[in-house]
Amino acid sequence: MAQDKYQTMGDGIYAHIGGPQNVAKLIHCMTRVRLTIKDEAKVDQAALKKVPGVLGVVQEETLQVIVGPGTVNKVAQAMVDRVGVALGDPFPANTQPPVESNQSAVEAKAAEVRAAHKAKLKQTWWRAALKHISAIFIPLIPAFVGAGLISGVAGILANLLTAGDLPTSWASFITVLKVINGGLFTFLNIYVGINAATEFGATAGLGGIIGGLVYLPGVVAPITINNVFTHQPLSPGQGGIIGVIFAVWLLAVVEKRLHRLIPDAIDIIFTPMLSLLSIGLLTIFFIMPLAGWVSSSLVGTINWTLQVGGAFSGAILGLAFLPMVMLGLHQILTPIHLEMIKSIGYTGLLPILAMAGGGQVGAALALWIKCRQNQQLVRLIKGALPVGILGVGEPLIYGVSLPLGRPFVTACIGGGIGGAVIGMIGHIGAITIGPSGAALIPLIANHQWLGYVFGLLASYAGGFLATYFFGVPESAMVPTSADGTIIEPLAVDTATVPETPSARATSSDATQFVAPAAGQLQALSEVPDDVFSQKMVGDGFAIVPSHGTVVAPVDGTIVSIMPTKHALTMTTATGLEILVHMGLDTVALNGDPFTVHVTENETVTAGQQIAEMDLPAIKTAGKSTTIITVITNMTHVTAMTSFTDQSITAGEDVLRVTSQSEG
Repeated sequence: MAQDKYQTMGDGIYAHIGGPQNVAKLIHCMTRVRLTIKDEAKVDQAALKKVPGVLGVVQEETLQVIVGPGTVNKVAQAMVDRVGVALGDPFPANTQPPVESNQSAVEAKAAEVRAAHKAKLKQTWWRAALKHISAIFIPLIPAFVGAGLISGVAGILANLLTAGDLPTSWASFITVLKVINGGLFTFLNIYVGINAATEFGATAGLGGIIGGLVYLPGVVAPITINNVFTHQPLSPGQGGIIGVIFAVWLLAVVEKRLHRLIPDAIDIIFTPMLSLLSIGLLTIFFIMPLAGWVSSSLVGTINWTLQVGGAFSGAILGLAFLPMVMLGLHQILTPIHLEMIKSIGYTGLLPILAMAGGGQVGAALALWIKCRQNQQLVRLIKGALPVGILGVGEPLIYGVSLPLGRPFVTACIGGGIGGAVIGMIGHIGAITIGPSGAALIPLIANHQWLGYVFGLLASYAGGFLATYFFGVPESAMVPTSADGTIIEPLAVDTATVPETPSARATSSDATQFVAPAAGQLQALSEVPDDVFSQKMVGDGFAIVPSHGTVVAPVDGTIVSIMPTKHALTMTTATGLEILVHMGLDTVALNGDPFTVHVTENETVTAGQQIAEMDLPAIKTAGKSTTIITVITNMTHVTAMTSFTDQSITAGEDVLRVTSQSEG
C-alpha cells in the first residue's frame, strides 16, 4: 500500500533523529518536513540523508528534511499519526528510560546543556523573527497557489472574452472565479492575524479581529477616521500585513500579561475585552499610519530600484536569492510581495527571484550530461528536475547542486543572467505568490508572460553553460552505481579472454554501450537461457523491456539481420562484434512481432532506433521479451566496467568496454 511507503520513510527519519521522543513539534511546507528537535546531539544527519526518499537535510531553527512536493504531506501525516497528534501540535512528553549509572546521568545532562547552549547561540532575535514570519505564512501557501492559479485562469479567460474569442455567456463564470480568488486576498489580513496569533501565543480569534479592523469596517462616508500624523483620512487596509503582524505580536504580549494579572474568575471576561480595546486603539491610531508609511516606502523603493537599476538590479537580485534562501532571509520577502500586490496589483520581485530556480534547472541539465556515469547523481536529478522546472527548487538545491559546491555557484550565475533579462525588459510582475518557474507563467500580470519566458530560458541557458564549462567537479564524474558505490573497471578473466595476438596489441580503444530499450537492466547470469546465462556466445547484459522501441547499443555498422527479424549483429570501429537478440526463443515467431528499421551495412549511432517489438504479442505467444546484448568476440576485450540491476531508459549508459586494436 502507498501508506506503507510513507510510514516507512517516516520511521526511517525517526530512527536517525532520536525517535519521536526527541521531537517537540512537526509541521511541513511544500517540500520539507520541519521538526522542532529537543536534543540536536541525537540527530545523525549523515544517516538521515541516506534514508530512501530523503533528498536533503537542512539544520536551522528547525530540522528540515526535504522529501519533495506531493510526498511531504503524506510523510508528515504518517509521522504524526505514528505518535497520535495533529500536525503542528506539541508531541507528548516521553518519560526517559531509567538512568543506569551516575556516569550516564552526567553524560545525559552534558548533552542537554550542549544542545541548549547551541540553541541559544543560534536563536538570535533576527532568526527568531524570520522563523515566526515563516510559520505565519506556511499554512497559507496552498491558498496562495490555489487562488493564484484560479486568478490566472480567470485572467486568461477574460482576455479571450475581450478579444471576442469566447461568447459573452462566459462572463458569469469568470466572475465566479474572481470571487473565489477574492476569498483569499480580500480577507488576507484576517487570515494573517489568526495565524500570527497562533504563532505568538495569543487567542486566534482576537488575532483575526485585529487583522479585520484594518479594513475599517463600519466606517462609512462621510464619517472618517483621520491619520493622527497627517490628519488625512485613513484608508481601509492601510498598514496591511506588516502592521497586522506587529499589532498581533503586541496583542500576544498584552494578553499574556493580563492573564497573569487578572483573577481567574473574571479572566475570561476582562482579558479579551481589554486586550482588544488597547491593541485595537493602538492599531487604528498609531500602527496603521506608521505601518502604512513603512509599506508604501518599501514598495516605492523596490519599484524605483527595479526601474532605475534595470538589468543590473535584476542580475543582483537573481544572483543573490539562492544564498538568501540558504540563510533563511527569503522569508522576510513574503509580506513585501503581498504589500506590492495590494499596492500596484502585482509583485515585480517574484519573477526576478524565480530566475534563481531557472539557474538550478540549467545547472542540473549540465550535470546530467557531463556526469552520466554517476548513476546516483543522475537518479537524483531525474527525481528533482520535473518539480524544479515547475518552480520547486529545494530538491535540486539540497539534493544536487549544494552538496557538490561549484554547481550551486554556477546555478546562482544562471539566476543572475535570467534576472538581468527580466530587469532589462521591465514591468514584469506576478499577481500572486507561491508558484514559481514554469508554473508562474499564467500568473504574470499585464500580458507580459512572454518576457518572463525569455528570462526563464536565459536562466536555463546561463545555468547550463556556466555549469557545463566551469561548475562540474571531478568527483561528480566518477562512475557510481545508483546506491553510490564507485564502479571500478574490472579486468576480464583470463579464462574467458585468453591471450591472443589481438589481446596483446599495444593500442587500446573504449566503446560505450547504452541500453537498447527502456526497462530493467539485468546481468546475463539472470537470463533463463543457458546459452546466454553461461556466456557461451559472449558477455554483455540483458534488459527486460517496458517499451517496444529498440535502439542501437553502440555506434557501429549493421552486419546481418536474421530473416525472422528477432536478432541482428553489429561491428564497431574498435573491432567489437555484437549480437542484439530480441526475446528468448522468439525465432519460432517467424518475425511477426518484430519490425526492423535498419538495413544491412547501414551505419548507426548509439541510441538510434533500429527495431520495434510488439511486447504484448510476444508475451501472448508465451515467449520472454528479454533483450540480450552480447559481445561475441570476447578475445578482443581487455576490460569491462560493472553495472548494477536497475531500472533504465533507452539510450542510457550501461557499461564501458576496453578493447585492443590491431597493432
